[in-house]
Amino acid sequence: MKNTLLTGVALTALSASAALADGHLAFAPGEGPFSWDAYAEYAANAPDLSGQSVTVFGPWLNPEDEIFSSALAYFEEATGADVTYTGSDGFEQQIVIDAEAGSPPNIAVFPQPGLAANLASAGLLTPLGDEMAAWVGDNYAAGSSWVDLGTYADAEGNDQFYGFFYNVNVKSLVWYVPENFEDAGYEIPGSMEELIALSEEMIANGDTPWCIGLGSGPATGWPATDWVEDIMLRTQSPETYDMWVSNELPFNSPEVINALETFGMFAKNDDMVSGGAAAVGSTDFRDSPAGLFTSPAQCMMHKQASFIPAFMPEGVEIGVDADFFYFPSFDGEDLGNPVLGGGTLMAVTDPSDATMALMEFFQQPIAHEIMMAQTGFLTPHTGVNLDAYKDAALRGQGEILQNATTFRFDGSDLMPGAIGAGTFWTGMVDFVGGASAEEVATAIQESWDAIK
Repeated sequence: MKNTLLTGVALTALSASAALADGHLAFAPGEGPFSWDAYAEYAANAPDLSGQSVTVFGPWLNPEDEIFSSALAYFEEATGADVTYTGSDGFEQQIVIDAEAGSPPNIAVFPQPGLAANLASAGLLTPLGDEMAAWVGDNYAAGSSWVDLGTYADAEGNDQFYGFFYNVNVKSLVWYVPENFEDAGYEIPGSMEELIALSEEMIANGDTPWCIGLGSGPATGWPATDWVEDIMLRTQSPETYDMWVSNELPFNSPEVINALETFGMFAKNDDMVSGGAAAVGSTDFRDSPAGLFTSPAQCMMHKQASFIPAFMPEGVEIGVDADFFYFPSFDGEDLGNPVLGGGTLMAVTDPSDATMALMEFFQQPIAHEIMMAQTGFLTPHTGVNLDAYKDAALRGQGEILQNATTFRFDGSDLMPGAIGAGTFWTGMVDFVGGASAEEVATAIQESWDAIK
């Protein structure tokens, strides 16, 4: 039954023992840096959904599944509904099977918007409507980017808004060791021009600026695609980036060749990269950040996504032993602060009143803050309290998201698999191995032409 105590000021007065009586609320109302007043107002006006249930299916496994369930508990407490989350490492295949069989969950958590777009075009997703699209546009940093990422053509070819992102990762990061920068007198660059100048200053001082490794077993090459995508966002408009990802802009266009050559300025210069250019293609990406921590340091900087601390030496404390800064924009391009990343998208595969109510709950700051406080969850929601992030590193990445003027999803993940997880990867290995940007870009374009 809906908890009638969760209304108005009574919510914040609820004791911890009462709030945690059933053991599923992670934080008692009034506890911690969360938006309790907003939740109190939400709970006071929430529909009574007692006896109704919602199923959610996604890719999150332990411990993320339990943390997500702890956020869902606040919806259950306010509405009386019962929500069940199921995670699977085979989500991408299973959701298609279930949807086509007519037995999907109510809500699916898509790790890639391309898969959601495929289901939308097959008529297997439910549009969320203009009102929810407008909410995302108004309440997410770089809101129009997120609306675009959740808008797909339906079965009739008409664009509709189908989903919004809940849990994001950031790729536009450069990692460094603060002590090394301090000892050498290096300053954090505020523009790409300054980053290039800093790299050249490091070389002049006898330091090696970068550690870069593309090795990743069968997926070798993917770290370079992140470099190229980030550079495309810093040299071209978001619209041009989108045209490149869809191949409306051919892969061997001058704009793309320029991005490849800009990456090559870092990766194909023996003085710029640890081990010289020859080591870039053979160094495993998981081993690549280790050079930051040797004595003397083998490199001063490493560009990689928010997950890379998992591959740093044991005992490294982020914010002390290692830190990061935003991979900056070119001053002269006037393209703002673009951010490259990924994330999971919430979409409705089987609508009901309780299902749509849960989608509306995901708009509440508390639905994000409970996650922010417990795991590596990042959100572009501008209404959240940034103090809710569980550590300073996550808060710093959250601030980068908040300051983004454009967000774009990892381009290779949106391209056809034969390209984004095929010739783009192998082409980057060929490129650092000595092939020219024109040769590589033309080969990738020819592979794209072959599947059209």
